Amino acid sequence: MFCTQQPRSAHGFPLFLLILRRAGVLARLLMCSILLLMMTVISGKVSEAQAAGSSAGKHRPAASGAKGRKRVVRKKAAATTARAPARARRRGRGAATATAAAAAGATGAATATANSPQANAKPELLARCGFTAASQRHIFSRGVYVLDEQTNTPLYERNADTVAPIASVTKLMTAIVWLDQKTLPMGNRLEVTEDDLDTLKFTHSRLNVGASLSRADMLHIALMSSENRAAAAMSRDYPGGRPAFIAAMNARAQAMGMPHTHFENATGLSPDNVSTPRELAELVKAANRYQLIRNDSLDKQKIINIGRGQLQYINSNRLIRYGQVNATVQKTGFINESGHNMVLRLLVHDRRPVIVTMLGSGSADGSRLDGVRIAKWLNCSLN
Repeated sequence: MFCTQQPRSAHGFPLFLLILRRAGVLARLLMCSILLLMMTVISGKVSEAQAAGSSAGKHRPAASGAKGRKRVVRKKAAATTARAPARARRRGRGAATATAAAAAGATGAATATANSPQANAKPELLARCGFTAASQRHIFSRGVYVLDEQTNTPLYERNADTVAPIASVTKLMTAIVWLDQKTLPMGNRLEVTEDDLDTLKFTHSRLNVGASLSRADMLHIALMSSENRAAAAMSRDYPGGRPAFIAAMNARAQAMGMPHTHFENATGLSPDNVSTPRELAELVKAANRYQLIRNDSLDKQKIINIGRGQLQYINSNRLIRYGQVNATVQKTGFINESGHNMVLRLLVHDRRPVIVTMLGSGSADGSRLDGVRIAKWLNCSLN
């Protein structure tokens, strides 16, 4: 066989082995360079992810910020220390807490705005609650005034400044003037006399001449059942007599800012006892300040001791008698010249006072239905 002599290096190694050795060194250098380049690229991406995660903690919801940081931690774990993921997680939790606090603050601010007085500064009756032009045409009373007492905002008006007879709504002023006496023993008895009979309309009464009632009972049935002879006896039982009492009623009306209101007697049987729906709202406000007026006008029934027996009286207002509305003060009235009248101080949702005055319905049912309709408007429209 023929053998070929292999080239040798100066050190005696075969030349191809020397070449392979040097090639291995170059390969290792190349691999190190590639590894270093990969680490540099990964480090750059990790830094970008950290910057993005920091921004997300400020501007994105807490959940997405937390997830972003978890991905960053996985990529960074192979090339960074163990403390970096913990710091990233802490920053994520801080960002989530800050975001949640900001959301809670925004919700609280929105709630405060909704519940602030400005949000309810201008209440109104709403069409979706039945307050439409068509439903307004079904109101029977000729004069109506609805006042939100909380904001002093008129919610509905119909002929609110038209002067008209008010009939037994008068008895609210009768009660106010009578109770304003400095000393008034309510337990003392008051007797019905000939001077208390109605010589204007010749109306009938269950209180006969000679009947004796306590002052408290006189006030009670005058307000609850609109008993005319009781109101007449009260006006007579006044320092200076009945003329002084009527003068005091008119003076009180002027002091209350009711320039178009006038009284001729304490019962309301005179058609010259007049006012307007708007001015009667002031009378209702004033009457509501008296505990006895509130209690007596809302009582549903009472048995009265008249000295020679007993009489049972019921409330003349069917809205109150059957619990159809929640009110703090009420009074009804009727004479032919006035039609059927009603005034109420309603509590909408058992807390919000609204005054309703209605004059001139053609029937008692019409006045009652007006009260029901207006109460429904109010309960739906107001908070």
